[in-house]
Amino acid sequence: MARRTDTIAAAPETLARAEVQALTPYQSARRIVAAAGGRGDVWLNANESSEAAPYALTQNLLNRYPDAQPGEVIARYARYAGVEPEQILVTRGGDEGIDLLVRTFCVPGRDAVLQFPPTYGMYSVCAETSNVRVVNLTTDPADDWAPDANALDEALERDPGIQVVFACSPNNPTGGLIAPELLERLIEATRGRAILVVDEAYIEFAPEASAKSRLASAPHLVLIRTLSKAFALAGIRCGFLIGSPAVIGMLKKVIAPYPVPTPVADIAEQALSLGGVAAMERRVAGTCKRRAELAQKLSALPGVLEVRPSSSNFLLVRFAEGARVFKALWDQGIIVRDQSRQPTLANAIRITVGTAEENAELIAALRGILGEA
Repeated sequence: MARRTDTIAAAPETLARAEVQALTPYQSARRIVAAAGGRGDVWLNANESSEAAPYALTQNLLNRYPDAQPGEVIARYARYAGVEPEQILVTRGGDEGIDLLVRTFCVPGRDAVLQFPPTYGMYSVCAETSNVRVVNLTTDPADDWAPDANALDEALERDPGIQVVFACSPNNPTGGLIAPELLERLIEATRGRAILVVDEAYIEFAPEASAKSRLASAPHLVLIRTLSKAFALAGIRCGFLIGSPAVIGMLKKVIAPYPVPTPVADIAEQALSLGGVAAMERRVAGTCKRRAELAQKLSALPGVLEVRPSSSNFLLVRFAEGARVFKALWDQGIIVRDQSRQPTLANAIRITVGTAEENAELIAALRGILGEA
């Protein structure tokens, strides 16, 4: 019989925790394309801004560790978001914020997070990586995939191990918002029971729908924000958690000592200047205009069954033959995001709003693909 040391020597990966060995990692847009060898001439699969933000580095202090939390970035984001600086934690993108919330509030092997699929895949990945259970309350497309507050209340009553509830608004990949009255019901259902996390990665496309006005009366509410989408800075990986000072204080105990590199803070400061925010708002207006135009053109195509209303920078489109359309676009170098593995999203494709030229190329390709059908 082989000794355990021999097995480990031949396959050291077997030392990884069992839940990590069994984990299916988050399939990011870039990972999917790289794994499949796609060439990607038109990238409409990651909900990035179609326009680049014109910033350059102004500091050269790379021999020194950065501030644990960059003060000027926090001050400028507080001014932009309309909150106090002590309510903000700067993170390496919104994804680090998700991971921090799970690691701070959930005991591995005992506790759980709850989510409302179809939704963003990193909630479950971060939980499973930490050996935290995932409770799914699948939502109904007939109700625009809105979270069910009654089902949430029942789940929390049934399972006291649920420590964190993730709700995404605008939701990725459906593009819908949580209505104000529903948000209130979610807040009350979780009060005294769990942390309620509202992921607002796309909130700049619907700023009136932000949950930030509820923060003062709901100390268990946390918002996830990012510079990756509307601010056109996906490449610098800068995000924010907004919550009560007490919750932010707990998260500060867990976050890495120097999470925000100096170049990231430098560019984030520029993006959050008054001029940078104004430029973001102009980009958002342009994106929303192109989104409406793209939705209209998609709706007119044969083989398109539905184009869902969206409050984000992407559209969820249901095709009669989603798999065939996805593959045909891929073969032409137009990379979109297949959502058919998510519950209730058979034949659905998520399409990021591109530039006018990219959108025109997409429509021309779809006319040829669907015309062939």
